[in-house]
Amino acid sequence: MTDSSALDPEDRKIVTLARSARARNGVPEGAAVRDETGRTYVAGTVALDSLKLSALRTAVAMAVASGARSLEAAAVVTDAESVPDEDRAAVRDLGSARTPVLVAGPDGTVRATLTAG
Repeated sequence: MTDSSALDPEDRKIVTLARSARARNGVPEGAAVRDETGRTYVAGTVALDSLKLSALRTAVAMAVASGARSLEAAAVVTDAESVPDEDRAAVRDLGSARTPVLVAGPDGTVRATLTAG
């Protein structure tokens, strides 16, 4: 576990945004990404009959649709212990293999910091 108060303030911000999206929408996951200009994109899990996207892939898609050219960091709030490879690949596609992916529990405590690679 990582003491969330020890996080960089911008990383703490995306964890907080991801946590808020999860709680506000009553979805299994919330995610937030930060682009190269510092803009953030926040999303929850999408679970329609015809479309299923994780919160992280949805946040990455929102960043792309808004014109982001790169990602600095990503955060996911989830009950899961890790992030699926497909989610990390989406972050890697827009960011790089070294882009950090913070995995936090529902209480906002960061349990792991992975890389997109």
